[in-house]
Formats: sequence, structure tokens, C-alpha cells
Amino acid sequence: MNNVVVTGMGLISPLGLSVQESWNHAVAGTSGIGPVNRFQREKFPTQMAGEVKNFDAKKYFEPKEINRWDLCIQYGIGAALDALADADLQITPEIAERVGIVIGSGIGGLFGISNTTLNLEKNGPRAVTPFFIPSVIINMISGLLAIRTGAKGLNYGVVSACATSNHSLADGLYAIQRGDADVMVVGGAEASVTEVAFAGFCSARAMSRRNDAPEKASRPFDKDRDGFVLSEGAGVLVLESEEFAKRRGAKMYARVLSAGMTADAFHFTAPPEDGNGAMRAMKLAVQHAGLQPEDIDYINAHGTATGLGDIAETVAIKSCFGEHAKNILVSSTKSMHGHLLGAAGAIEAILTILAMKEGIVPPTINLENPDPQCDLNYVPNTAVKKEIRYALSNGFGFGGTNATICFGKI
Repeated sequence: MNNVVVTGMGLISPLGLSVQESWNHAVAGTSGIGPVNRFQREKFPTQMAGEVKNFDAKKYFEPKEINRWDLCIQYGIGAALDALADADLQITPEIAERVGIVIGSGIGGLFGISNTTLNLEKNGPRAVTPFFIPSVIINMISGLLAIRTGAKGLNYGVVSACATSNHSLADGLYAIQRGDADVMVVGGAEASVTEVAFAGFCSARAMSRRNDAPEKASRPFDKDRDGFVLSEGAGVLVLESEEFAKRRGAKMYARVLSAGMTADAFHFTAPPEDGNGAMRAMKLAVQHAGLQPEDIDYINAHGTATGLGDIAETVAIKSCFGEHAKNILVSSTKSMHGHLLGAAGAIEAILTILAMKEGIVPPTINLENPDPQCDLNYVPNTAVKKEIRYALSNGFGFGGTNATICFGKI
């Protein structure tokens, strides 16, 4: 079975427009969350988000193309092109059929859907652009990237709510392991900071309402947490078989060892109190990697700052790792970048990989009054230096879907 390594990473996030900028802010414990600037926020009970700042689509698209593609697609293509550049990979005709792409999204082109619906209502069917459908479908990120780069291997988009990016990573890992590809470009993108998304999540009372202090709104594992903070962006990773990467002299960030995937079969939004599905996902990831529970040094938690979710994940970690759970560093970087829904797992995978590479664990900021039911070491407020040999990154989504990725240090 082929060993799989990460050779390139691209990131567009509320923390920055590059991997390095986002990493620097994460290690510093800097929040990327602020008041919403994209629409009139005052009409919503939640008025802040993790918006991407100063994104320039002209870096990745011709001017005539920009209005054609939904912002979700723009973020995804941008992060993917940056990841390929970071990997220093040219997709030549000789390798094109061995390069696949799986980039997904939890919701996809909400801007295009909502804006086109309003335009249709106001101006009639003739006002709807012929690019509408292609501009909002989720697999178009992978499709456009293949057209841009010439990659001719397997190509599709994953949709599994907030576990999307982890499932994309898993699919990329498996495609290389089973010999279907030498290179897989994988990740997720999301651009859901829109009025319709805000209306839906506010109606569900799922988002924080700490509008007077946006930078303190995302508070995973804190007793005073009051919901997640909606964010946007994209993360993309280039995976290669280790043999292929070595043959072309590529740098290698980390190994992707395994994935564990389960279902709660419990509720469409809430996890079971015992976190059984999450526990089984982590357990499978550890087993598939050929490791023991005591080998895991760090977990990048799903940690959304919801009342039920944070407790269930804590219970799941303790159930999976037993006494070793208290030795594991666990942090939720969502405390800084918010919840990118389908793109969350990709940004968190990248930050997990850099934590391994640099020997620094990003903190969980805003952890000022820990919930008594959340009693692990969540790296409160300040980054910690630690050698990390093996790490997990968790992603759990609506519908009760769970996916955990296991990484190993090079």
C-alpha cells in the first residue's frame, strides 16, 4: 500500500490570504472574527463573522471571469492554485491521468443562489445568466481546476456538511493508497457569509450573539460559550504517494496515515451525549494508522463552541483514549478563525500539519471560564511548544457524519 505525504498547501481564511499569514495569526492567538461588512448586519441578532479580508480574485482569474463564478468557487480555485504552486508541481501530459481532484463544500454557491433568486423575482427569467447553474454547483471547483491545470484523474466534489474537507482528504488518501492516482488535490471551500445563511442559522439560534466583542465570540469549551461564529474561506492540500514525491524531489510536510469515518444515526444536528460516533471515528483513525492510543500527542478538535457539541467531543476523546486523554493537547482553532463549515477541516488539517512541523500547538483562545464538563488540556489562550509525532484532526457534520484524519510527522 502506498504511503501518502502532503507536499503543498493553500489557504484563504479569516486569518489571512496565505498559509504563512494564517499560521502566524493562529500561533499568536489572533482572532480573525469581526463585525459583518458584507451586508446590513443590524437586522440580525448575530452581527459578526469570520470574513475573508482583501481577497483579490484577479490574482487567480481573468477580469471577465470574476463575475461568472460564485465566491465559493473563487476561494477554492485560489487556494488550490496556491497549493499547487507550494508543491512546485507542474501537471504535464505525462502525469495528467494520475492526478485527481476532490474539493468539496458544505453548502456551495449561496451567493449565486440567493442573488439569482432575487434577480428572477424582480426582473424575470431573461435576467438569469446562463452561467448560473455552473457557477453554484459544488463539483465545479474540482472541474474548473482540472480545466485550468490539465489534471485528468478522478474528479468530483464531496458534500458532507462540516465534515466535507475531512472526507475529501480521506478520499484523496484512499485513491493514492489503492493505486488510482499518484497525486490528489483535496480540500474544501465555503462562502456562506450571506443574508440567507445568517437568517437560517439565527433562526436556529446556533450562532453566538456576542456582538459587542466579536473577537471573543468564538469560545470553544468555555462555560460562557453561546454558539459558533460563521466564517468563510478555503483550504487545499496536495497529497502524493511518497514514492512519487521522492522521485521528483518534492518537499514533504507530513504523512497522511489514515481516516476514520462513522455515523451517529441519532439526530440531524445534535450529537449523542456520549459522543459515540466521534469516539469511533477517532478510534478507527488510530487503528487504521497502526498506532496505539498512547501515540497520539495532539487533537485539533471540531470544537465549534456549541453547548452540546463541545461536551460530546470531550466525552468522546476521554472514551477513546482513557487515561491518556489527559496527556493529549487538544485545541480548537475555530476560536480564532470561526467555523468555515465545509472548509473547516481543510484549514484545521493545515494548521495541524504545521503544528507538527514547527513543534508549536495553536491555542484555544477565549477559554477564560472552562466548562466543568470540558476538562481536558485545551491549550488555553497561549500556544505551547511540543514535539508532535502523531495528531488527529476531527470534523463532524449535520446529519450525524463524523470523519477523523490521522497525520504523522515526517
